[in-house]
Amino acid sequence: MTICVRVRVSGRVQGVGYRYYTTTHARALGVKGWIRNLPGGGVEAVLEGERKSVGELLGLMKSGPSGAMVSGMEIAELECKGYDDFRIIY
Repeated sequence: MTICVRVRVSGRVQGVGYRYYTTTHARALGVKGWIRNLPGGGVEAVLEGERKSVGELLGLMKSGPSGAMVSGMEIAELECKGYDDFRIIY
């Protein structure tokens, strides 16, 4: 079953390779969507894919790359749009 969620991540997630880390894992898991930095230091992402793959990616995003420190994640379900790939947007 395909699901789509918006995730807002807070903590030290900018300047530590967090977007690249998430993009690499999303592509490996077959998750589509996007990720971007937010003003004020957070990151926002839209994840679309099989429930198990999205759940696995969310688990990876909770820890992030070695320099990151995630202090919180807000997750909300969305209607799926049928993204073609996963990319960083600016």
